[in-house]
Amino acid sequence: MSDAETVLEIAGGTGQHAVHFAEAFPHLRWQSSDIPEALPTLTPRITEGRHNKSLANLLAPIALNVDTEWPTGQYYDAVFSANSLHIMAASSVENFFPGVANLLNPGGHLLVYGPFKYEGEFTTESNARFDLWLKQRNPVSGIRDFESVLELAAQSGMHFVEDNAMPANNQLLVWQKQR
Repeated sequence: MSDAETVLEIAGGTGQHAVHFAEAFPHLRWQSSDIPEALPTLTPRITEGRHNKSLANLLAPIALNVDTEWPTGQYYDAVFSANSLHIMAASSVENFFPGVANLLNPGGHLLVYGPFKYEGEFTTESNARFDLWLKQRNPVSGIRDFESVLELAAQSGMHFVEDNAMPANNQLLVWQKQR
């Protein structure tokens, strides 16, 4: 993935990842996105990074709703999303993978950070409690099954590359779009 030049971030939140990664990897053009109603939260930090930190590689954020609104005519070498699949509705997770596949250049990578269940089991008791809390807030959200997201990605033409253990009971899953 060292040859990547363009990255789309889905569900940019407050913009902290975009600013951090744009600073750490000045060769990457980082495009953050979020649902339209979240852009007022995302935009200030991106704007500050672009102006106060002179991050020319940090692009203005765009609207992206995995259910209804994908950018057209734009393609990326990589797509990154952190802490999003467990917040989305299960139907949105199903829309996420084909939408990402349509935006990735051949050979491009998808990187997804967050908690996952394996063979239907939580990796920790704290993740089980977190899942209950998520479902109390919104019954269609929740920690996703690793095997289920593998299948969704495969159906969208992406090959699974690796599963990386991360802090706080999270994983970084990596796929590559077929050439």
